[in-house]
Parts: sequence; structure tokens; C-alpha cells
Amino acid sequence: MATARRRPVPPPVWFAAALVLQRMLTRHRLPTAASRTTFGVLTAASGLVAISSVAALARAGTEISPTHPERSTVLVTDGPFRFSRNPVYLALAGILVAHAALRRSVAALSVAVGFIVVMDRTQIPAEEQALSKRFTRAYDSYRQATPRWIGRPPVRR
Repeated sequence: MATARRRPVPPPVWFAAALVLQRMLTRHRLPTAASRTTFGVLTAASGLVAISSVAALARAGTEISPTHPERSTVLVTDGPFRFSRNPVYLALAGILVAHAALRRSVAALSVAVGFIVVMDRTQIPAEEQALSKRFTRAYDSYRQATPRWIGRPPVRR
């Protein structure tokens, strides 16, 4: 008898759970004017990264769902994907860090770190495996030139 393969928890569910946990941990911590400003800047920057990342995937006409990377038809390496192989997860982590800053909470920041670790150890390796299988050498070159999370863009010649 074949065993059923467990479906991984989708990244938006992890993100929502992290936000709920952050809120529960910080419900009595009130924001200050400075923490509101920090929150606004980080959230705006993260939102811009998320929107431009999804737009780059949509423009390329490739799969956007993180649960089906094997359906990707194009390897997107421009836009935010020049700086990070995972700009959407980077943006989600940025929003969690922004919320931790808003609430001035180390506990909430630790939740953001937990989200990063979960994505880095579970979701991203599965996506990398699927993309490497699908795009072989092109993905391997991209992976060598572009950091998993964030870094300098590669020099294009």
C-alpha cells in the first residue's frame, strides 16, 4: 500500500501564524511614534519588494504559487530576483520584523527569525530542488550568482 505524501504547510499559512503569534505575544505593548515610523518604512519597503516580485513572475508568465515550483515555465532572474533568490519570503520576513519593531518586542522579533528558519530549512530547499530539476544548468548558475536571501546583485557583462 502506498503511503500518502504529506503536503507541506504553505508559506502564507506560516506567515499568518507568525503574525498571530506576534500579536499574541505583544498585545500589551503599545507602539511609540518612533516605532510607528520604523514600522511604516519597513512595511512599505517590504510591500514594494513583494509586489515587484510577484509582478516579475506574472510578467514572465510563470508559476506564482510557492506550493508548485515544478510548474514554473520561466526562470525569473530580473527585478528583485537579481538581489535574492527568494524576494517574496524576504518581504514577508520584513513585514514580521516591521511588526516586531512596531511593538518594540524581542519576542516578536524571535518569531520573525523562526519564520526565516522555517522557510530556509523547509520551503526553500524544496523549491530549489524543483527549480534545479526543471532548469538544470541555468538554475545552478543563478544559484551560484545570487544569494538565497539578500546580497549584492551579480555583475552582468
